[in-house]
Amino acid sequence: MRSASGATTAHTKGLFGLFLNFVKVSSMNTIFSFQSNKTHYTADACIVWCFDDRFSKLLDEYIKQQNFAHVDLVKIAGGAKDLASPENEPARAYLLDQIAKSIKLHHTKEIILMAHSECGAYGGSTDVDFYTNELQRARESVQKQFPDITVECIYADFELLQHV
Repeated sequence: MRSASGATTAHTKGLFGLFLNFVKVSSMNTIFSFQSNKTHYTADACIVWCFDDRFSKLLDEYIKQQNFAHVDLVKIAGGAKDLASPENEPARAYLLDQIAKSIKLHHTKEIILMAHSECGAYGGSTDVDFYTNELQRARESVQKQFPDITVECIYADFELLQHV
């Protein structure tokens, strides 16, 4: 509503704003309600992990064992593969960009790169030496781009998680 001077009243703006918010929300179907923590955080690590669900519980346990409060998780087929042996340069650039955003936005202290046995992105290889070499190449790629950040490489099989 406008007053005699033609100005919109704060009350009307408030109601109109509520209406617009209602329209935005009402066009969606709620799955469930949840309260996320809005507090900004510093990431303990940016973890590049394979999206193979066989290793999801291992990831959860690793984060717990490391006592990480906050991680930026990049889950992608092959984990660190595209940093070591990308099918194309944009694939490597994408992962490096995700790491750069983690560092910029969350002041990440450490980058953790993962590869695992029988990874489909690698054709299912079980050769530990092959994965060790790939992780070392991935580490070099990240260190070249971010020389002041600690880079850790880990290899998973179906029984162990090991530092490389």
